Amino acid sequence: MRQENLRTLNLELVFRHILAAARPISRTELATLTGLTRPTISRIAEELLAGRLITEGGPAHNGRAGRPRVGLTLSERGPAGLGLDIRADGLAACVVDLTGTVRHLAFTPYVGTSAPDVLRHLAQMARTATEAVSAEDLTVVTATLAVPGPVQAGIVQSAPELGWRNLDAGTLLREAMGRPGIPVAVDNEANLAALGELYASDNSLDSFVYVSGGLGIGAGIVLHGRLMRGSRGWSGELGHVTVYPDGRPCPCGSCGCLQTYVSLRAVLGDEPAPPGLTPDAAVTGRAEAGHPATIAALESAGTALGIALADMLNILDIDTVLLGGSFSLLASWLTARAKAEIDQRVLAAAWAPITVRPALLGPDAAVIGAALTSVDQVRQHPTIWLTRSGETAAQPTP
Repeated sequence: MRQENLRTLNLELVFRHILAAARPISRTELATLTGLTRPTISRIAEELLAGRLITEGGPAHNGRAGRPRVGLTLSERGPAGLGLDIRADGLAACVVDLTGTVRHLAFTPYVGTSAPDVLRHLAQMARTATEAVSAEDLTVVTATLAVPGPVQAGIVQSAPELGWRNLDAGTLLREAMGRPGIPVAVDNEANLAALGELYASDNSLDSFVYVSGGLGIGAGIVLHGRLMRGSRGWSGELGHVTVYPDGRPCPCGSCGCLQTYVSLRAVLGDEPAPPGLTPDAAVTGRAEAGHPATIAALESAGTALGIALADMLNILDIDTVLLGGSFSLLASWLTARAKAEIDQRVLAAAWAPITVRPALLGPDAAVIGAALTSVDQVRQHPTIWLTRSGETAAQPTP
């Protein structure tokens, strides 16, 4: 093995232990855990400190008598991840630091769904977010865009509710941002939201189905702590599961798809949202007011959702369903009907009860998950950031 490769492996090994530590960890503890010499640990620690990946935090207590040693912990300065999301009530932008802490969260309503308009608004939000966190000594390393539809190699294959098809959203967004140094990734919003929920649960919830309701209906499937993407990355298109074969026509070209019964537009029916109100605000307001047609539509939506989920749960053998996106706001009206169908149709439900509840992060799960995905690249491969920051520092001042 080349010396440089060995240095990289050792650095990433030490950084992973700092990442996993529940409290500040000392250099001595790191030497014991990794088997590396103390001089090697000290060199790596100084490199990580100089690169703003870690900081010297509180004392590291190891339960032994004597003077506490200085602890090392993740830095709240340095690299950060940017998440962008297209959802039913508008556009969202989020920045998280290396610790996973949200440092910027912004929302703006939008009009229309044309790609140029949406991406132009998102680009402006990205510039605003990047500038805001730079004042806190944070540098956005990557942006991730969450979209309501299947994505392959950065191309939005189909987002029927937006009218997008075979769209290179990542390239178009990067060009609109005018920041060629920031890579832009694109992923399905339900997958990103599921990753956000996995992180928010601190991995205590390692298997679940995250159902995203909004412009479309998607599902993020987490099994044993890992996101299931399928062989081509198209898994989780729950909205296009057939619940009623002879049912309503769907924009995808089929009939009786789940989203024709449970999307916000389906619940609103022939009564569009009043001017100034987003679809989810209109549905929530009418439901809270006891609007008969809205209540009936939500009950029908809950039933259809339960039918589709029961098929999925019978196949996957997962016992937790999280209702996210707009569904997190409507869970009070959806849960009972969905749970009744699941209990009736899932074979294992009689012996292993299934939980259906709102997602922890609510409507912000996808944008937070997108930001976490962006910064996770640094968490997994810190040398990439160290190389980049070193090259930047070496550039002459103009």
